[in-house]
Amino acid sequence: MSRDSVQAFLEVYAPDITIIDTPVSSATVAEAAAAHGVEPAQIAKTLGLWLGEEAILIVMSGSARLDNQKYRTQFGQKARMLNAEDIVERTGHPVGGVCPFGLPQPLRVFADLSLQAFPFIIPAAGGVQCALKIAPQRLVDLAKAEWVDVAQ
Repeated sequence: MSRDSVQAFLEVYAPDITIIDTPVSSATVAEAAAAHGVEPAQIAKTLGLWLGEEAILIVMSGSARLDNQKYRTQFGQKARMLNAEDIVERTGHPVGGVCPFGLPQPLRVFADLSLQAFPFIIPAAGGVQCALKIAPQRLVDLAKAEWVDVAQ
């Protein structure tokens, strides 16, 4: 179902983007990099966090880590991750397959500047065996995301 919601989103807003299905799991950054033949940094991981009572998503380079001080400066509070149950409830995607597309309800999305180092990135596409290839700015445009600097 989750992959289907991403596919439905792409059919409407980006029909030129095709979901890439892999025979192996790409749930972790290392697995995704191996499955797609890219460096881990080129995998776009999507983190779910609480901003007060609001769930938000931050997409960042697979090799980047969230910098707590930068996060606090950007958002005015300590980073609090969503748990696996909250991720599924808020995004409709399983952990390891979360992406900013095909969401059951709109969420604010932020993209870390670490993504700008690459001509294309590979985020998950709603499942642990599917992804897509996209330019960072296109991801930002489609997800109506805002650029932030929150990675170490």
